[in-house]
Amino acid sequence: MAAAAGQRRGTAAPLLALALGLLAAAAQVCGDQSQGAVFLREFTLIRRESLHDDFLSDLLNSHRTEDPSSRTARSEEDRDSLWDAWGSWSECSRTCGGGASYSLRRCLSSKTCEGRNIRYRTCSNVIVGCDRKLGSTVKEDNCGVCNGDGSTCRLVRGQYKSQLSANKMVDTVVAIPYGSRHIRLVLKGPDHLYLETKTLQGVKGENNLSSTGSFIVDNSSIDFQKLPDKEILKISGPLTADFTIKIVYAGPADSSVQFIFYQPIIHRWRETDFFPCSASCGGGYQLTSAECFDLRSNRVVADQYCHYYPENIKPKPKLQECNLDPCPASDGYKQIMPYDLYHPLPRWESTPWTACSSSCGGGIQSRSVSCVEEDIQGHISPVEEWKCMYTPKMPVVQPCNIFDCPKWLAQEWSPCTVTCGQGLRYRVVLCIDHRGMHTGGCSSKTKPHIKEECIVPTPCYKPKEKLPVEAKLPWYKQAQELEEGAVVSEEPSFIPEAWSSCSVTCGVGSQVRLVKCQVLLSFSQSVADLPIDECEGPKPVSQRACYSGPCSGEAAEYTPEETDLLYGRLQEFDELYDWEYEGFTECSESCGGGVQEAVVTCLNKQTRETADETQCVTSRRPPQLLKACSLDPCPPRWEIGKWNTCSLTCGVGLQTRDVFCSHLLSRESNETVILADELCHKPKPSLVQACNRFDCPPSWYTTEWQECSQTCGGGIQKRDILCKQRLADGSLLELPETFCSMPKLVSQQTCKNEDCPNEWLLSDWSQCSVSCGEGTQTRNAICRKMLKTGGSIIINSSLCPPLPFSSLLRPCALATCARHSRPAHKQSPHIVAVKKVYIQTRKQKKLHFIVGGYAYLLPKTSVILRCPTRRFRKSMIFWEKDNKRLISSAHITIAPYGYIKIHHLKPSDTGIYTCIAGPAREHFVIKLIGSNKNLIAGQPSGIREEEAMRKASLNEALRTQEKHVNGILFNGSKTEKRGHLTDPSGWYDNIVSRLLQHRGWPVENLEFWEVQESTERNVSSEEDQSREYSLPFTMATEQKRLDDIIRNLSQQPEELKDIYTEQLVVQLAHEIFKSHLEHQESVLKTSRRRIDSASMEYPFHRHVSGFTSSLRTSSAEAFLPTSMNPTNGLHSPHQKPAILRKISAAQQLSASEVVTHLGQTVVLASGTLSVLLHCEAVGNPKPTISWAKNGEEVKYNDRMLLQPDDSLQILAPVEADVGFYSCNASNALGSDSVSIAVTLAGKPLIKASRATVINTELPAVTADIGSTVKTVQRTNVTISCQVAGVPEAEVTWFKNKVKLSPAHHLRDGLLLIANVSLSDQGLYSCRAANLRGEVTESSQLLILEPPRPLPYLENLTAVLSSIGTNSPSVLTSPSGTKMTISPGSSALIGCAVDGHPTPNITWLYSGKPLSLRHRFLAAGQILQIHNISDAPEGEFSCLAQNEAGSLLQKTSLAIQDYQWSVDKLMACSASCGHKGVQLPQLRCLLDGTEVNTSNCQEKPKPMLQPIACNRRDCPSRWMVTSWSPCTRSCGGGIQMRRVTCQRLTAKGSSVPMSNEACAQASKRPVDTQNCNRQPCVEWVASSWGQCNGPCIGPRLAVQHRQIFCQTKDGISVSSDQCSALPRPLSTQNCWTDICGVHWRVSLWTVCTATCGNYGFQSRRVDCVHIRSNKPVLDHYCSWRPRPVNWQRCNITPCENMECRDTTRYCEKVKQLKLCQLTQFKSRCCGTCGKA
Repeated sequence: MAAAAGQRRGTAAPLLALALGLLAAAAQVCGDQSQGAVFLREFTLIRRESLHDDFLSDLLNSHRTEDPSSRTARSEEDRDSLWDAWGSWSECSRTCGGGASYSLRRCLSSKTCEGRNIRYRTCSNVIVGCDRKLGSTVKEDNCGVCNGDGSTCRLVRGQYKSQLSANKMVDTVVAIPYGSRHIRLVLKGPDHLYLETKTLQGVKGENNLSSTGSFIVDNSSIDFQKLPDKEILKISGPLTADFTIKIVYAGPADSSVQFIFYQPIIHRWRETDFFPCSASCGGGYQLTSAECFDLRSNRVVADQYCHYYPENIKPKPKLQECNLDPCPASDGYKQIMPYDLYHPLPRWESTPWTACSSSCGGGIQSRSVSCVEEDIQGHISPVEEWKCMYTPKMPVVQPCNIFDCPKWLAQEWSPCTVTCGQGLRYRVVLCIDHRGMHTGGCSSKTKPHIKEECIVPTPCYKPKEKLPVEAKLPWYKQAQELEEGAVVSEEPSFIPEAWSSCSVTCGVGSQVRLVKCQVLLSFSQSVADLPIDECEGPKPVSQRACYSGPCSGEAAEYTPEETDLLYGRLQEFDELYDWEYEGFTECSESCGGGVQEAVVTCLNKQTRETADETQCVTSRRPPQLLKACSLDPCPPRWEIGKWNTCSLTCGVGLQTRDVFCSHLLSRESNETVILADELCHKPKPSLVQACNRFDCPPSWYTTEWQECSQTCGGGIQKRDILCKQRLADGSLLELPETFCSMPKLVSQQTCKNEDCPNEWLLSDWSQCSVSCGEGTQTRNAICRKMLKTGGSIIINSSLCPPLPFSSLLRPCALATCARHSRPAHKQSPHIVAVKKVYIQTRKQKKLHFIVGGYAYLLPKTSVILRCPTRRFRKSMIFWEKDNKRLISSAHITIAPYGYIKIHHLKPSDTGIYTCIAGPAREHFVIKLIGSNKNLIAGQPSGIREEEAMRKASLNEALRTQEKHVNGILFNGSKTEKRGHLTDPSGWYDNIVSRLLQHRGWPVENLEFWEVQESTERNVSSEEDQSREYSLPFTMATEQKRLDDIIRNLSQQPEELKDIYTEQLVVQLAHEIFKSHLEHQESVLKTSRRRIDSASMEYPFHRHVSGFTSSLRTSSAEAFLPTSMNPTNGLHSPHQKPAILRKISAAQQLSASEVVTHLGQTVVLASGTLSVLLHCEAVGNPKPTISWAKNGEEVKYNDRMLLQPDDSLQILAPVEADVGFYSCNASNALGSDSVSIAVTLAGKPLIKASRATVINTELPAVTADIGSTVKTVQRTNVTISCQVAGVPEAEVTWFKNKVKLSPAHHLRDGLLLIANVSLSDQGLYSCRAANLRGEVTESSQLLILEPPRPLPYLENLTAVLSSIGTNSPSVLTSPSGTKMTISPGSSALIGCAVDGHPTPNITWLYSGKPLSLRHRFLAAGQILQIHNISDAPEGEFSCLAQNEAGSLLQKTSLAIQDYQWSVDKLMACSASCGHKGVQLPQLRCLLDGTEVNTSNCQEKPKPMLQPIACNRRDCPSRWMVTSWSPCTRSCGGGIQMRRVTCQRLTAKGSSVPMSNEACAQASKRPVDTQNCNRQPCVEWVASSWGQCNGPCIGPRLAVQHRQIFCQTKDGISVSSDQCSALPRPLSTQNCWTDICGVHWRVSLWTVCTATCGNYGFQSRRVDCVHIRSNKPVLDHYCSWRPRPVNWQRCNITPCENMECRDTTRYCEKVKQLKLCQLTQFKSRCCGTCGKA
C-alpha cells in the first residue's frame, strides 16, 4: 500500500508540473495583454478569475499526454459513483504483433459497487504513425492533418453568460462550423443544452440532449453527460454538418457555458498560374496573383472571405522574365528594345488629391489610383490592376485639416462704467484658431455677448441717471470694433476692415472704413477678393459718426448734462443727411419686358457726397419708383426645369429634368410659346445626369419566391436571401452574411393555405383469398381531407367522389391447385385462438397461454404456449418466430402435442410466435417489462427493420392508424382471417406502457428480479399463503377493447390525442381491476362466510395499492357512527343549517381505513382501502345533505357510497379521487358548506374550478383559481386559492410565470387585483408546495371592453388605395350618417369600432341581416356594394358585439342620378354693340349640388339657344391701328400708328367722334414710339492662319481664323448680341505639302521558328514623305491606320525536328547548370544536348 501511495505521489508531481507548465505557457502567451484578462479570439475579453478552475482543469486534461505509469484522473461518471479511478495499463502480453493489456480499479465503499473492476484493450509494440508507416512517429495536428503544423485551423474558446428569462426561453451559445474538431462545452447552472444541425445539403436536424449517453448526430459521434449541477458535451469530430449549440431556460438562476474547439479555416488563398507574357519577343515579364478559394464548395469566392481570417496572409505576386528570344532585325533596325530600358514595368499612377471635405476639425480627401503601362512611343494607357500588384497600391483616402476649428475666446470683463448705481461692463471676445492666432471662421451664432449691465452696490448721492452710462472710450471702441467684426467663410460675404480714427480730436466727427466682398478658398486656406455684387445681403456701413469727448478735454466722468449734450449733438449730426433720387438701376430683364427701380441714396446736404444709409432717418425715405424697360420679345432660349429626385439613394442613380425651347412673347402677360428644339441655337442642356455615386452599405437582396411545395393543404415556399453591396459603379458585390447588420429577412413562408379537395386514401392489397388457383384481393379506402394546417381529418365516405368497385376488389391467380382424392366437402383446418392482451403483475415461475393474443411478461418467467387445432394432426404443427422456423433447443422446447415451452424468458425471446397448421396460422406476441416499468426492446435489428418495413407497407391511412371506417378492424377482420397480419403492436405498446407507468399500477418491486431463486425459497409458507390472494399473476383484457381505444384515438385531433389517451388508459385500468375483483368476489363467496363478521377487509387487498376496492361486508351499516343530529323535541326553533366542525386528526381504524370529519386533510397512502368522510349538520327543518367534489356533484357508484348517516365513503381510493370534497347542508332557511381535502401521500392540493366568470356590471368579482375571469376595467378582482397538504403547503403567486411580490396578495390564499386595467391582463398562477411535492393551478384574466365607435378606420384608407378607384365611402356612426350616390356605382361603408376582445361585426339592412351578395373586407369592418342598383335605398347598419356588450352604428344611402341643368345664364359676351349674346350655363348636378361635368358625360346634353344681350350703343372709345414697320433695323428708329375716337352702335356701324368725347373717359394712346434701339452689330472675321494644322488626309490639313462680334463703329461687343446673325466658319481645309506622307513597310523577316508555338516575324513600319521618301514623325500619318509590325508564323506541331536552341541565353543556361529543368532543356535543346 505504501509503495502504491508513493507511486501515486510520484506520478502526481509530473502532472502538477505539466499543469503549471501549461498555465505558465498560457500566461506567457498573454503577457502582452493586461494581466487580469485572457483574450479569446472572436469573443469578448473574459477576466481570468471568471474562468472556473474546473473548466481550466478540463482544458488541461484534454490537452495533456497520459503518463502510462500513473492512475488516471477520475472521470465525471466515476466522481458520482463509489469506484476509485482506473489504474495504469499493464504491459502488453506479447512483445511483438498484437497482444492485450488490462487496467484495474478498486471499490471505495463497504457496499457492493455496480460494474466491472477490470477492463481490457488490445496493444501492439509495433509503432505505426498517421502516415501508415511502421516505426513512424508522425502524428496528426489539432486540425486533423497528418504531420501538419496546425495552420489549417484556429483555436476558438470563450464563455457565454446566460441572458435567458421567462420571456426569452432559448438563446444561441455558439455556432460551430462543419469540419470542427475537439469540441468541449461545459454548462453550469439550471438551464439545458440543445443542439441544432444543418448539413451541407441543407438538411436540418435537432437533438434536445435529454439524457446521458453517446449518440450519432448527422454522422458525428457525440458524448453527453447530464449531471445534477452541470452538463458536459464532447465531440471529437470532424463535424459533418454545421452545429448550433443553444441553451433552454429552466430556472431563474444564471447559467454559464464555457467552450473550446478547433475551427477549420475553410477559405484559403491559392496562388494562380502565371499570366500571359507582356511581350512576345525581346524579353517581357509575367505575374502571378492570388485568389480566395472555398475548400467546402471547391470554388473561387470574393476576397472578403479570406480577409475574415487574420491567419490568412495573401501571397505576394511573383514576377518573372519571359519570351527572352531576340526579336529579328531588319535593315539594321531593332524593333523592340530590352524591356528594362525602353519597356518599363507597369506602375501605379494617381490623380491629385481632392479638396479637403472640411476646412478644420478633420476631413477626408481622396484620389483615384490606377495601373498604367507605357509603350515604346511613350503613350500611357490603363491596364489590369494585377499587373501592378508586385508593389503595394497607393492609398486612395487620407485625412486632412485635422487641426481644431477656430473657437470663441472671451476675455475678462472690464470694470463697471460707474462707481455707483447701474452701469455697463464690456469684454473682448476673440476668434482664436488652433495656433492661438486671432483669425476668422467662428460661427456668429455661438459668439458670447460683449456687453452687459452691472450694478455697483454703493448708493448714488446725485440725480438718478436716465441711461446706463456707456463705457470709457477705449473700452467702448475696442468692444464695438470686435462686435462688428466679421469672419471670412466659404460663402462670399462682406468683410469690413477697421474703422479709421475720428475725423476730429474733440466733439462729434466721422469715421470711415473699407468693406470688401471676400471668400475663403478651402483647398488652399487662403482668402480671395470678389466683386461687390457677388456678396448677398445688406452691405455693412462704411461711415459713421464719432464723438471724441468734450473739446475742453477736462471731464473724466460724464455728468447727466454731458450725456444729454452728447446725444443732442449726434441728433444734429443726423440732420446733416437726407434722402434723394439718383438715376435708375439696370433693367431687370434683357427682353420681354422688365422694370427699372429708381435709386435712393443718402446724401450729405453740405458736400452733396454719398453717405452711408444709416446716417439718414429711415422714416423719411421716399417711396419706391418703378418704370418699364426692355419691351422687345425675347429670342428663343432653353427653359430648364429642376432636377428630379435621384432614382437611387446610393450606388449610382439617375436624375432627369425637363428642357424645352421656348419663346417669351410678353413678360407682363407671361405668354410663352413652345418651339422646336432646332430654333434654340445654343447646345441643348443635358436631360440626364448621374447622382449619388458612392457605395451603398451592405444590405439584403431577395430572389423571387419559389413555387409552393404543395398545391393545397398548406405548403412552404422559399427564396434566397443574399448579402450584397451596390458599388459606386452600379455593380453588385456579394458578401458574407456577417457584413449585413440589419435583421435577415424571412427565407420561407407558408403558402396554399386552403383546404385540399376530399380524396380517397387506399391501403395495400390484401393477400390472395386462396392459397392456390384463382381468388380475389381486396383493399380498404378512407375518405380524407388535407387541412390548410398540414394535418388531415377522416370524413364521411359520401363526401368523396364515387369510387369504382374495381379499385377495391381485383382477381388474383396462384399456382394450380393439386388434385386431392379426399371428398370435396371436407373443411380446412382451424386454430382455436384467444384474442386477449395479458399483463403480468407479479413473479411466477410458469404461465400458460393460448395463441392469438399479446403478453407483456416479466423476465425469468417460463411460458407454455398452446395451439389448439381442429381438423389437423397436432404432430404436424410447426412453429415460427419472427417469420423464421423454430427448432427445438435447450431454451425453447417444441412438443409434438401442439405446444412450445420457453424456459426463463430473456430479452431475446421477445417477438412474434406463429403456430402453423396447414393453411391456418395464428400469432402470439411476447414482450418484456423492465425494472423501471418500461418495455424492454429485445428484437434483433434485422427483425425490427423487417417489421418497420411491414408497417411502412401499410400506406398513409394505416400509418396514422386511422382505420375506423369502411370496416377496417384490427381483430376479426377478413384480411386477418386470410392470414394477413395487421400489426397494431405499436399502439398496444403505447397503451400498455401508459398502464405500467400509471401511478399505483399493481406491480411488485422489480428492481431486483435478478435475486437468486434460493432467496425466494426462504420465504415462509405463511407468506406464500397470503400472497396467493394478494395479487393476480396477470391482468387480462380483450384485444377488442384496445382496438376500440385505438379507433377512438384515431378520430381525435393531434393536439388532443395525449389528453384522450390518458383518460382512456385510466378508464381501461378501472375496467381491468373491476373485472378482476368481480372474478375474485365469485371465487371467495364461500370463504367469506367463514370469516368473522367483525372483519372489515380481506387479506388479498393488501398489495392492490390504490386501485383495488375494499370489499365491505353486507352488515357494514352496523359499524357506521350514530347520527349527531340533536333531538330537542318538536318545539325546537327554526334554524339555518350549520355543519359541525370537529378539530381532530383523521382516525386510522385499521391499517387501511381512514375516518375523518370535515375541515381536515386526508392523506391517502399506498395501503388505504377505504376513506369515510363524516358530515354532521344541525338545523330546523332538518337539513338535506349533498356531496360535491371540486365543485361538481358526486356521482355515487359501487365505490362512492352515501351512508345512511350522510357520510361519504370512498372504497379503494385511486388517484382520480384526490380533490376537495364539499358537504352541502341546506333547508328552507339557507345552506352551509364545508370542505375536506383528500390528498395522495400528503402532496399539496388546490381547490380549482373550470368555470368561466363573466362580469360586465358589478364593481367586484371573486373566482376560484382555475377559472377564466372576463371582466370590464376598473373592477376589483379577487382570485381564491384554497390549498391543502401535509405538512401545510406554502402558497406562492405568479403572473405570466413571474413571481408576484407579497404586496399584491392577502391572507388565506386570496389574490386581490384592484381597479383592473388592460395591463393587468394575463395568466395568474397559484403554486402550493410542501415537502411532498408541489402543484400549480392558473386562472386567465381577460379584460373586456364593450364596443365603442372610432373616429377613423385605417383599413378603409388602405382598401381605397389598393383598389385604386374613386368609390364613394362613408363611415357609420351611432347617430347615423348619410351618403348620396348614383345608380350602378359601387360604394364602401366602414364600421369603425374598437373593443376587447375584438368585436364580431354583423351587417344589417333595414334592421334585418344582410342577404344581398356584397363583399366584406378587413374582417367584416368594410362592406363593399358592387352595384348600388342591386340595393334599394334604405338604412345600412353594423352591429358590433363582444362579451362586454354591443354597439349599433348606421348610415343611410340615397340614390340620386347625375343630370344636366340649364337654370343659369353665362355672362354676356359683350357689354355693348351688336354682338352680345348669353348662353345658358350647362351644369352637372347631383342631388341639387354642382359636381364635375365628367359625371354627366353619358347623359344627353340639352339644346342650348343663345339669347341676345347688351344690344346698345357703346360709349366713345379710342381705336388704334397696328404699328407701322420700324424706320431702322438697328441703332434706333421710329414706328407710328393711327389713333381715332369712334363709337360702335347697336346696329354694328362705327361712327367717328370728336377727340374730346374719348378724352373724358381715358387718356389718348401714343401714336409714335421708338424701336430697334439695339446697336447695329455684325460678325467680323480675321484673315486665315497658316495651313499647318493636323493632317487629315493626303496633302490635306486644317487652318483657323478668329470670329468676333462688333458694332458698325468697330467696337467689340459680346457674341450674344450677334447670335441672331449667321456666324461665319472659323476653320477650313487647306492644301499643304507637309501632309504629303504615307506609311512605308519593309518585307517580313524570316520566321523565328519552323514549327511550334513560339514562331513570329516582324517588319519595319515608317511614316515617310511622298517626294523625299524621308521619315517624318508618326503623327503626320495618323489619319490612316498604322500597319502591324509583327505577326505569328509557322504555328504547326513539330514532328521529329532537329534539336536546336530557340533563345540566345543558352550558354548562360548551361553555365548555371539549368539544363536539368524541363523548361530550359526544351528551349536550349542544342546547347544542353552537347553536354
